[in-house]
Amino acid sequence: MPTTVLPPSHPLNSDTSTSWVVSAYRGSQPAVTPVWFMRQAGRSLPEYRALRVGTHMLDACLDPELVAEITLQPVRRHGVDAAIFFSDIVVPLKLAGVAVRIEPGVGPVFDGPVDTPEAVEALVAGHPPQLLDEALAPISEGVRRTVTGLRLLQGGRDPLIGFAGAPFTLAAYLVAGRPSKDHLAARTMIHRHPGHWAALLGWCAAISGRFLRAQVLAGASAVQLFDSWAGSLPAATYVTHVAPASRATFDAVRDLTDDAGRRVPLVHFAVGAGELYPQLDLDVDCVGVDWRTPLDEAALRIGGPSVQGNLDPALLGAPWPVLRDAVDDVLRRGRAASGHVFNLGHGVPPDTDPEVLTRIVDHVHSA
Repeated sequence: MPTTVLPPSHPLNSDTSTSWVVSAYRGSQPAVTPVWFMRQAGRSLPEYRALRVGTHMLDACLDPELVAEITLQPVRRHGVDAAIFFSDIVVPLKLAGVAVRIEPGVGPVFDGPVDTPEAVEALVAGHPPQLLDEALAPISEGVRRTVTGLRLLQGGRDPLIGFAGAPFTLAAYLVAGRPSKDHLAARTMIHRHPGHWAALLGWCAAISGRFLRAQVLAGASAVQLFDSWAGSLPAATYVTHVAPASRATFDAVRDLTDDAGRRVPLVHFAVGAGELYPQLDLDVDCVGVDWRTPLDEAALRIGGPSVQGNLDPALLGAPWPVLRDAVDDVLRRGRAASGHVFNLGHGVPPDTDPEVLTRIVDHVHSA
């Protein structure tokens, strides 16, 4: 694949290529283990809750000034080593013209499920992925504002990580029309209408890929593809019917390199996917690990890539000696991989005491 060299002003060419996070993603063990938290920008922070008053979630995700401020809040408060772009899994669907709303206490809800061949054909024909490019301006602007803020805040040391939902997770929402506990509708469509399932997943991959590419071109130094529901699938089904679409999503940014010819780091995280770890290395640089599998065991299953994770979020409410020992255990096990970025095994729970997260960051940095 021909490469596209990012401009000299891109953070990977000026600020972040030697950061602890990018170095660990690229397979080295920096002197200090880097740390950031999934959902670090969110309801656990009182400043976030104050900022979000009166603003619906999807509206917040499309306000560049608000997005930048929310993304920067945990960097200021906790001293983490990376910012994760504040967004939502369904934002690219909304930008592509799909009618979706987030209902409090429920999650993403669509006008109707995309659960028949006819519905898939209508979605794909009515929402060409290339039209998404015209709607990505607020995302690009949000990234640029965030990168500017990081440069002012940390002298450009901390990278911004781009974010998108994996095709299977997007498709699972679309097929059910709303959140589902078992994703039975999506799992059924895989086998009942495999051709239309492939068309739906291919469309989702094109949408997510464009969403990631826009973030990198605007200044993100790495990308993470988040697959909430991959763990509901048997390995054979995942390999045949899902993995090619996730790989295609990453393909949308594989050509982007820094001026030394090194590609933008690619991170793949799937929840509840311990049995899939050997299949999650879709030519990526790092695989995220949830809390269910010890990190050294996961690294062995995954193979070459770096790992990210994997403190159980439930431990954030434990007494400090218990939590400290668990953090140390994750750090010890992370040394089994080529590189390790400390993180949780999933997102920060909303009721987490922010001071606990700051204390973890300080401990990881001093370990």
